[in-house]
Amino acid sequence: MRFKKDKSFKIMQITDIQEIPNISPDTLALLDAAVEAEKPDLVVYTGDQIKGYGVTYKGKGDELTSAVSNTIKRLLEPVTKRNIPYAVTFGNHDRQVGISNKDQFENIYKKIGNCIGEQAEGVDGGGTCNIPIKASDGSDRDVFNLYLFDSGTDAKGGGYEPFDTDIIKWYKTTRDKLKEKNGDYVPSIVFQHIPMFEYYNVLKQVKKGTKGAIRAFRIHKNEYYLLGDTCRKGDVLLEPPSIPNENTGEFDAISECGDVKAVFVGHDHKNSFVGRYKNVDLGFTQSSGFNVYGNRTKRGVRIITLNEDNPNEYKTYTRTFDELVGTKVSRPVFDFISFIAPETVDAAIPMITKVVGILAVIIAIIVVLTKLL
Repeated sequence: MRFKKDKSFKIMQITDIQEIPNISPDTLALLDAAVEAEKPDLVVYTGDQIKGYGVTYKGKGDELTSAVSNTIKRLLEPVTKRNIPYAVTFGNHDRQVGISNKDQFENIYKKIGNCIGEQAEGVDGGGTCNIPIKASDGSDRDVFNLYLFDSGTDAKGGGYEPFDTDIIKWYKTTRDKLKEKNGDYVPSIVFQHIPMFEYYNVLKQVKKGTKGAIRAFRIHKNEYYLLGDTCRKGDVLLEPPSIPNENTGEFDAISECGDVKAVFVGHDHKNSFVGRYKNVDLGFTQSSGFNVYGNRTKRGVRIITLNEDNPNEYKTYTRTFDELVGTKVSRPVFDFISFIAPETVDAAIPMITKVVGILAVIIAIIVVLTKLL
C-alpha cells in the first residue's frame, strides 16, 4: 500500500455484514453504492462477514466450504470487480459456521484474490496482521500503518473471550521494528471486531430513567450510559458496548507509545460513534448487513482518510443506506422487527421478565374477576 501522488489515502471499513447464502439485495445494494461513491484505496472488513450460527449453513456437510465461499465471493464483489485491495479480520460469529478463521483466511479470502496482509508470526488463526502504507515518492519509508487484530469469539458460559495476549506481544514487537526501520514510531490505526474495556471510558454513566440512556449488562449490569463529551455531533449509541469479561491489557499496550491514533470496531450493530480516551480515539462502526439486526436504513460503512503530510491526523465519516440507496428496503416488516428485538441474550432477559410479569398480573386479575362474578 502506498499514498497516492496527491498524498491522500482512503480506507473503507465494512463490518457485521453477517450474511447467509440467500444474501439480502439491500446488503449488496449498500456495499456496491458505498464502494462506487467513495472509491477507497483499501477496504477493511472487521469481522462477522457471515452469520456463522445461521441455520442456513447447517447440514451442508461436504458442501459447507463451497456455500461459505460463494457467499463471501458475492459480498466481496463490489470491491474485487473494481480491483480494490482489501484486508480482513474476523468476529465472534465467522468461525461458528464450522470453518476455522485460519482456513477461511487461507482457503477462501486469499484464493478470491486482492486480499492483502500476512498472518502475524506467532499468533494462531487468521486475521491478525499489519499493513504499512508507504510514501508517495516510491521510497520504502512507512508513513502510516494499519493493524488488524482477531479479537476472538464467544466465551464459554457467556460473554466474550479475553483478548489474546500473544497479539499484544506481537503488536509491541512489530511497533518497535517499524520504529527501528523508520527512525520513529509510525502513526497507526487498529481495526478489530470486539470493543475493549476502555470503550466505556468515552461514555457517560447516568441515572436510570435519564432520557436516551442505554442499559448495560454483565460487568456493567444495571448501569446506564449516554455518549460522553468527547463524542461527535451525529454520533449514535443505541446498545451497550459488548466487551470481554476480562481485561488483558490491550489498551494499555497500544496507548503507551502514542503510535496508535485510533481503534475502530464493529460488533454492536447499532452503534456509530468516535470518542477519545487518553491519547486514543475509540470508534464504533455500524453494521451493513440486512439479514441481521441493525439500525434500519442507517446501516452503513465508515470512511477514514489519511494525509501523507500530516500522518498524525485523520478524518472520518460514515455513509449510510438512506443517503446512498434510499429509504425503502426489500423486507420492511423483517427490518422493523429486527430493529426493535433485543440485541443479545442479556438484553432479552429483562424484556422477557417484564412480559412474564405483565402476563402474571393479567392472569391474576382474570382469576379475581372470575371469583367475584
